[in-house]
Amino acid sequence: MAYIRPVPESEAQGLLRRIYAEAVARAGRVWNIVRLQSRNPEQLRASLQLYAATMLAHSALPRRMRETLAVVVSRANHCHY
Repeated sequence: MAYIRPVPESEAQGLLRRIYAEAVARAGRVWNIVRLQSRNPEQLRASLQLYAATMLAHSALPRRMRETLAVVVSRANHCHY
């Protein structure tokens, strides 16, 4: 059970509406990890920027390895995201 009530897509406005639209364009949907941060759109935007810088930017580690490491850490933390 979630303790944070996410902002539904139908109620999103301004920056959050744009973030949701970008998520749908990119992934075909708004993932729950994005919805979870919807109460603070500025923080959500910063989080998405950090993700992009970590996972998508040039790195000595291939993206596949970075994604694998993220899954391993999430599993170790008992996090389903």
